[in-house]
Amino acid sequence: MKEMRHVFEYPENVAGTWNTFFQNENPIVLEVGCGTGTYTLGLAQRFPEKNFIGIDIKGARMWHGVTQAQEQGLENAAFLRTQIEKINTYFAPEEISEIWVTFPDPQPKKSKMSKRLTSNRMLDLYTQFLKKDAIVHLKTDNEMLFDFSVEVAQERNYSIDILTKDLYQESFVDDVLSIKTVFETKFLAMGIPIKYLRYRI
Repeated sequence: MKEMRHVFEYPENVAGTWNTFFQNENPIVLEVGCGTGTYTLGLAQRFPEKNFIGIDIKGARMWHGVTQAQEQGLENAAFLRTQIEKINTYFAPEEISEIWVTFPDPQPKKSKMSKRLTSNRMLDLYTQFLKKDAIVHLKTDNEMLFDFSVEVAQERNYSIDILTKDLYQESFVDDVLSIKTVFETKFLAMGIPIKYLRYRI
């Protein structure tokens, strides 16, 4: 992956340079914990007027998204391999417009609560580089994580736009919300309803 133009593994001094890399001033959207990059690719295909960066630590999973992006010639998709706890070091203030959190590890133990990707700790990191009124999306099968995320957003007085515990029963489901990750496809096959939360920072 190190030889591919759109892959960054533990890079240095990239904060504030992403629009230069993409060679435009388009809004930048992150997929946090992107896994195989299904959502990063799906969004990049649907929104050529935006730039997308998938972030994960597991290179073997990311490889699938990276190779597909290369094959499809998606110039508005990139991948960043790093520890999520360092995410604030890779972006400058107000450099990012939107975040997608798609089927993250729910970290069910209370001792791991701060590692949840929608925890206060992580939101504190995100707000260091998100634009004002930035949007955060969460898709998950896990009810505990969903309830936790809603509670955190409410405590922080964020504006919740959408909250549902059964996404595919809603009339507003569109082509974007219907993008399915490997995990989502698995959970749907098991009959587990998908939860979706969208709020503004």
